[in-house]
Amino acid sequence: MAHDQYVSPFSTRYASREMQYLFSEDKKFRTWRALWIALARAEQHQGLDISDEQIAEMEAHRDDINYEDAQKREREVRHDVMSHVYAYGLQCPKAAGIIHLGATSCYVGDNTDILIMRDALELLQKKLYTVMGLLADFAMKYKDMPCLAYTHLQPAQLTTVGKRATLWLNELYMDALELDHRLETLALLGSKGTTGTQASFMELFHGDAQKVCAVEEEIARAFGLSRVVPVSGQTYSRKVDYQVLSVLSGIAQSCSKFAYDMRLLASFKEMEEPFEKKQIGSSAMPYKRNPMRCERIDALSRFVMTDVLNASFTSATQFFERTLDDSANKRLSVAEGFLAVDAILGIMINVCDGMVVYEKVIRQRVMRELPFMATENIMMDAVEKGGNRQELHEKLRVHSQAAARNVKENGGENDLIDRVCADPDFGLNRQAVEAILQPERYCGRSSEQTKAFVEDIIRPYLGRHPEWLHENQVLTV
Repeated sequence: MAHDQYVSPFSTRYASREMQYLFSEDKKFRTWRALWIALARAEQHQGLDISDEQIAEMEAHRDDINYEDAQKREREVRHDVMSHVYAYGLQCPKAAGIIHLGATSCYVGDNTDILIMRDALELLQKKLYTVMGLLADFAMKYKDMPCLAYTHLQPAQLTTVGKRATLWLNELYMDALELDHRLETLALLGSKGTTGTQASFMELFHGDAQKVCAVEEEIARAFGLSRVVPVSGQTYSRKVDYQVLSVLSGIAQSCSKFAYDMRLLASFKEMEEPFEKKQIGSSAMPYKRNPMRCERIDALSRFVMTDVLNASFTSATQFFERTLDDSANKRLSVAEGFLAVDAILGIMINVCDGMVVYEKVIRQRVMRELPFMATENIMMDAVEKGGNRQELHEKLRVHSQAAARNVKENGGENDLIDRVCADPDFGLNRQAVEAILQPERYCGRSSEQTKAFVEDIIRPYLGRHPEWLHENQVLTV
């Protein structure tokens, strides 16, 4: 590898080889040739003078691309598509005259972009399934474990570790549905011609519109798609790129929220991402266990969430039937958006497959806050023993504030229970109060909600493709 020129970190550090290949030149130019073959075959089926021998010649050289001939030609004519038409023709002299017949550059360029985005979405779909399966298993394992819930990043009522995991899982489920919709509605540009009117194809088929429509329908079927766009200029609408990148942004948002939560939980010492035996957390502080994987998820997610703006502006500034200021931008924004989300999901798989839960720390933190949360139950029990609700409410307010001051100002423990037990107006001994302080009593329907969500919604959804669930485990990061 050359060390004196820029190399994308997506290639060297982050994205998988599978995703990198989808956005490689080899994938692009092989797809161009497959599209030229599909075009020739469809035109032949509709009556144009194209022989089986010509198509067989094109098939024989579909994958052995003569890059040097194409590059040499492009230096002369400054046009990538015509350079590859020329290079393909050198290998297929009998078919040279019918390669790209009736088509414009966007026939191969735009249709290839759609096909690559489809393949890339399908790759992400499998990885998203894996992440969701891991989180579903985690949620069920810890559905009954009480932990502190937070509003405003302050301790609120209790939830469970598993219930919190369903919040992460639900957002990824929403993303998965969006991804499914995008795949189901993705359409080829087809063979629309220079300004989308199909004029060149009408000329080829002597005004027979039925044959013109049949050509592009056959091309779509050849690539496993059920539709072509109904109308277009020279290109498919660049809003499609925005819609696809919006799906990627949604996945990034969900993963980023998960990663931020994990980083906060690590600072509380409640949970951690996996930490390898010889991993170094800090060059200066040997004891550190920095959440570097989750930090990377957040960093890459930030890139994806801003990247979608590229597609927004590009879509908004396409003049009339087309302009070329989309091209350079698309090469960056679409490809790198996919590479980044591929990396994010790879890290997510690694983290979710090895999350560490420190149960005793979680319990300890719950018990420190639980006396405050149990004040209403304490008050109700004291009322049953003859206490006055209004008077007890005021006493609990005073005792709670005093206990909070002891924690915050003195660095002491929460002594609210000691204060309540020592106050004769409550009529409660320690045994009675401790019976109230069972965290499981304060988690509401957390366990039931988790079980219902995973078993009724997530498992059936993931059950459509069970073979995907462990296809990507366990990735190195």
